[in-house]
Amino acid sequence: MIKLRQIAADPYSFFGLIAAISCLALIFALAAQLFYHLEPCILCLYQRAPFAAAIAFSITGMALRDKPKAVMALAALCALAFIINAGIAAYHTGVERHWWDSVVEGCHIPAMDDQSTDWIDKVMTTPAAPCNEIRWADPIFKLTMANYNAALNLALFAFCVFGFLTRRK
Repeated sequence: MIKLRQIAADPYSFFGLIAAISCLALIFALAAQLFYHLEPCILCLYQRAPFAAAIAFSITGMALRDKPKAVMALAALCALAFIINAGIAAYHTGVERHWWDSVVEGCHIPAMDDQSTDWIDKVMTTPAAPCNEIRWADPIFKLTMANYNAALNLALFAFCVFGFLTRRK
């Protein structure tokens, strides 16, 4: 706990850790796509954006590490990015598990009926993968990438809140 408090108290270490974990998450997602041919659905792609935002906030936080108000604001923005991402991942989990249908445009592959005259448009706008199919689940716990992403983002959110509160004292 002392080591975690030391990391949270030092803006350079705090934002460096957030940036490193966010980079690793994006690298992992791209590796799964490129090397294991796990095509992302639109919700998978949406889950990448908050990591990119957290990287930008972290780099800015490292650059402004001598400005306490800026550090606090950027820690709060990182926390916000991670809680939003946890929400997207939790929503994606529900769609994958068929707890609810997705209302996100691009999650459904449209039906190609013979009466349709705009089939070329449908083919061109069809996502690479539907959101309601589990593309990968670990063999032991049967958790999906969205499940792990939700857990990771909740942990990162908690760390950001901890860092924010540590600096506030």
